[in-house]
Amino acid sequence: MPQRTLNRLTNKFVEGKREAGMYADGGSLYLRVAEGGSKQWVFRYAANGRLRDMGLGAVAPRGFTLAQAREKAREARLLRLEGIDPIAHRHTQRATLQAADAKAMTFRQCAEGFIADNEKEWKNAAHHRQWTSTLATYVYPVLGNLPVAAIDTPLVLRVIKPLWADKTETASRIRGRIEAVLGWATVHHYRSGDNPARWQGLLEHALPAKAKVAKTEHHAALPYAELAPFMAKLRQDTGAAARCLEFIILTGARLTEATGAMWDEIDNRTWVVPASRMKGGREHRVPLSDAAMAMLEAMPRMNDFVFPGMRAGQPVGPRTIQGLVKELGGDITVHGFRSSFRDWAAEQTSYPNHVVEMALAHAISNAVEAAYRRGDLFDKRARLMQQWADYCANPQAGGKVVALRAG
Repeated sequence: MPQRTLNRLTNKFVEGKREAGMYADGGSLYLRVAEGGSKQWVFRYAANGRLRDMGLGAVAPRGFTLAQAREKAREARLLRLEGIDPIAHRHTQRATLQAADAKAMTFRQCAEGFIADNEKEWKNAAHHRQWTSTLATYVYPVLGNLPVAAIDTPLVLRVIKPLWADKTETASRIRGRIEAVLGWATVHHYRSGDNPARWQGLLEHALPAKAKVAKTEHHAALPYAELAPFMAKLRQDTGAAARCLEFIILTGARLTEATGAMWDEIDNRTWVVPASRMKGGREHRVPLSDAAMAMLEAMPRMNDFVFPGMRAGQPVGPRTIQGLVKELGGDITVHGFRSSFRDWAAEQTSYPNHVVEMALAHAISNAVEAAYRRGDLFDKRARLMQQWADYCANPQAGGKVVALRAG
């Protein structure tokens, strides 16, 4: 009786076989029994002059029955008849499915991925809150559940255009955030092609320039002529928040730069603000006036922070400072004191603009001037800040301040 070339195995044989080995069913289908007793279906074939084994899966009950394994082997034989390597074909199918899954990534999922990858570089928790809140409020209702690969310029404009006239600054930030998320998605191969949220050469042709529609919003500032009485009232408050606000006014610092000030940053009449707390991301040396030094010398050292908050080991909070400003000065802002200083310097002193801008840690916008001003003009700024502190204490002390050799 001739030996069968196909369907040699039986279900009883498959179920009962325990000895390790390869058992042919025919048609390149094998039952592989491992030393430990585990069983697997294998399709064995020759390709490019060598034998290849393609696993078809485990044996039932956790895997495939004999009949199912035979069907898988039949499909593999058909591929071989067409000159196709079954293993290479399977890899191609898996890659196609993975690509399809990637294209199905939604904008929301990509935004969450972008935030997770970048939030460690953000300077404070407020930046994270701004990102998540603006996306949730303005972007997710339109783009959130859409495949990121399907987002085009008209969809981006559906988010931005309704905001552009009345909330121009917000809309501009949202556009930049959408662009960043789509850029992240492109890098991760979740989409391809040009970025539909790009401003230059794209959205600039669909929306009017910011300068033409946005109303410039300035931080409400106290006129510098009113600073002396404000400072006198402020110095009646003995709390850490009041001292922090006084320090902000005397140094021209930003709010978060001052609230996070630490004792080891202050030495030899100089406060060195680390790059991590600076808006421009660069270390900034601040000369301290006599008034600033006197205030610091009177401060108790309760922990590492110069201006300790109510919570142990934490600095005074920005909201506390903002609340104090409202209480003492009404409709003004903490940031507005920088404007007060800027106006005083422009109208009451002869210091050049670049010295004042450097005192405020502003970047020099003029490229030629920036190339020649490589130092930080510390000595000139020290004289400027001393004269500012003197003015805050007694504006009637003299007329316009002349900056000797300050050019």
